[in-house]
Amino acid sequence: MSRLFWLLGSLSGATGVALGAFGAHGLKNRIKDPAKLQSWGTAAHYQLVHSTALLVATYAAPQNKLAMGLFGAGITLFSGSIYLLVLWPERFRKLGPLTPVGGLCLIAGWLALGLGRRGVPLGAR
Repeated sequence: MSRLFWLLGSLSGATGVALGAFGAHGLKNRIKDPAKLQSWGTAAHYQLVHSTALLVATYAAPQNKLAMGLFGAGITLFSGSIYLLVLWPERFRKLGPLTPVGGLCLIAGWLALGLGRRGVPLGAR
């Protein structure tokens, strides 16, 4: 299972970089509202930070599936909903409530990571 989370964290990190670059360069001609561009940047930033957290969790606490699952769900719900709301606000308007739920998942992931048992000490591998 840790391998799956490692793969998901790696893919999420790669897509976070790609989506961040798209937001910085590709969206400027399509979206003129600076608040929406800033929201996109926030989504990419949180995706990258929490992709890294997911990778750290798979290494430092491989048995802590709760933390890894919460990070994965949080990335998807928080960043994913923002991306969709920026690109197609009318079509995905109903996804707005998922953004704070995703944020709560990210917070809970950090708490689960901090309160859960650590795996093998980092220097022991």
